[in-house]
Amino acid sequence: MKKTWLLLAGIALLGLGAIVMVNSHSSTPNVPAHNHQVAQTPVEPAAPLAQTMPAHYETAPSRSSLGPTLDPDRFTGLTRDAYRAAREIPQTLAQLPCYCHCDRGMGHKSLHSCFEDDHAAHCAVCVNEALLAAKLDKEGLNATQIRDRINQTFGGSD
Repeated sequence: MKKTWLLLAGIALLGLGAIVMVNSHSSTPNVPAHNHQVAQTPVEPAAPLAQTMPAHYETAPSRSSLGPTLDPDRFTGLTRDAYRAAREIPQTLAQLPCYCHCDRGMGHKSLHSCFEDDHAAHCAVCVNEALLAAKLDKEGLNATQIRDRINQTFGGSD
C-alpha cells in the first residue's frame, strides 16, 4: 500500500514538473504572420527621451563588428521579413533602440542584437521596428531619421 502511494505521488510530481516546464517555455508569445499591430511600451512622461531610450549606437558600427543574424529562412511571414531586413540593413538596425527594452534584461546593444538570436522571433516590438526601418530605408531615410520615427512610433514621444 505504501509503495502504491509513493508511486502515485512520484507520477504526480513528474506530471506537475512537466506542466511547469512546458508553460515556462511557451510563456513568450510567437509573432503571428498576420500581426500588423504595433506594440508600444509606455514611457514615463516625466523622464526625458534620452533617459528612457533603449541602448543603440549613435553612429554606424562597422559591419564586421556586428554579430551575424539568424538565417531568415528559419522563420515564416513577417518574422522572416524582419530577419531579412536585419541581414540587409544591419548597420541601420544597430543605430536603432529596441523598445521591448531587451537592453535591460538581455544586455542587447541595439535592435540589431535582437536578430542575432531568436529573441525577435518571439517579440512583436522587434519585428515591427525592423519592418518599419526597412520600409523607411527603402524610402530613402537615413539612420537618424529612421531612429526619430522609431522613437515617435514605439517610444511614446510626440
